[in-house]
Amino acid sequence: MPIPKQRHTKSRRNRRRSHHALKLLSMGKCPKCGQEIMPHQVCKNCGTYQGRQVIDVLKKLTKKEQKKRKKELAEQEEQAKTEKPLDAAELSKNNK
Repeated sequence: MPIPKQRHTKSRRNRRRSHHALKLLSMGKCPKCGQEIMPHQVCKNCGTYQGRQVIDVLKKLTKKEQKKRKKELAEQEEQAKTEKPLDAAELSKNNK
């Protein structure tokens, strides 16, 4: 097996390793339930994708669990609808 003729410098090693860093995930919010989801993925909480119900998340649950889960989903949907993004007027009210 061949041996390198010259030793690589620390800077050369570090430049090679500069691309090994982990990058932050870009997360979005589900428009139906408000849960954070990755882009182009089905929401694991409510089973919707692009406004359509794709997966029935209640299918494998028992009747008692289904009732509890439906109630939680309804509360999350209400909360997601009532949350509004802050605008300039609201921000100026908060600063005073």
